[in-house]
Amino acid sequence: MGFLSVLSMAHKWIAERVAAGDAVIDATAGTGVDTLKLAELVGAKGTIYAFDVQQEALEQTKARLDRQLEPDKHPQLYLLLRDHALMVEALDDALFGRIAAVMFNLGYLPGGDASIMTKPASSIQALEAALTLLRAGGIVTCALYPGHAGGDSEAAAVEAWAAALPSDRGQVVMYRQLQRTTAPYLIAIEKRG
Repeated sequence: MGFLSVLSMAHKWIAERVAAGDAVIDATAGTGVDTLKLAELVGAKGTIYAFDVQQEALEQTKARLDRQLEPDKHPQLYLLLRDHALMVEALDDALFGRIAAVMFNLGYLPGGDASIMTKPASSIQALEAALTLLRAGGIVTCALYPGHAGGDSEAAAVEAWAAALPSDRGQVVMYRQLQRTTAPYLIAIEKRG
């Protein structure tokens, strides 16, 4: 049968914690794969905030949802053309402590300009922001890609940040193929109460 892929495992963990009507965040919209999964989970009464620094990514995300969701199943969707590190400033204060899940898929837009990629400093700032926005029991998933230039240093920085996270703030797990050091892997954080 085989193990789940990194993205399939992230989607599984998210599905265990997100319900219809929830508010969620896709911190790195990309091609919309994670946004679509979040949309399926929160449904028409839910809300999604999708961030990306590239307009092309937001357009691909919107197109994916339009293609794959029935119109009456679309959640309220906010496509935000800004760095994920600025998510706290982008969202209403009423959302603090109310977000069910935040998904990160770091790196660059598949099929896009590979020179435009997430960076360690802004990704860690965004992860800190995600913990501020999450409700107790909420989850952050972060897919990391050490196999491309720059991805290795970003993965190492995120992993070090997560390992140092005080356990009273969140429980951290990692899902990784140990024999393939350049394979994508997943870090998830469940916020403590």
